[in-house]
Amino acid sequence: MDIRKVKKLIELLEESNISEIEIQEGEEAVRISRHPTGTAAQPVYQNYAQPAPIAAPAAPAPEAATESQPAVASGHQVKSPMVGTFYRSPAPGASAFVEVGSAVKKGDTICIVEAMKMMNQIEADKDGVVEAILLEDGQPVEFDQPLVVLV
Repeated sequence: MDIRKVKKLIELLEESNISEIEIQEGEEAVRISRHPTGTAAQPVYQNYAQPAPIAAPAAPAPEAATESQPAVASGHQVKSPMVGTFYRSPAPGASAFVEVGSAVKKGDTICIVEAMKMMNQIEADKDGVVEAILLEDGQPVEFDQPLVVLV
């Protein structure tokens, strides 16, 4: 990973309210944190009244959650290495990297996940044929969320 990218990530982390970021490009990964591992970040309030604690929303029953989720196609799932925004093509109006039925080889770019204004190309981690594309352009994506299914 290019040291300039790491420095830019550090700058972005310092300018934002984010306390930690982890980026993976192929076999290389970097994790940048404002706090040592194992300690929780404590907010610092200066000249402000302490905010009232917010009650966490009750978790839905596990049965209800599984019923509402769409069935994911069986096969090898290519998952997101980060939180961000999913894009099927390199630019608005450009053709998509892959379509359902496209043959891909290990290392081929299959989509982009934008995180902190950086476009991260997501590559196929094995050879296969695209069975399903699980997201639409512009949808938010979570860490380890399936993006594409290969068979």
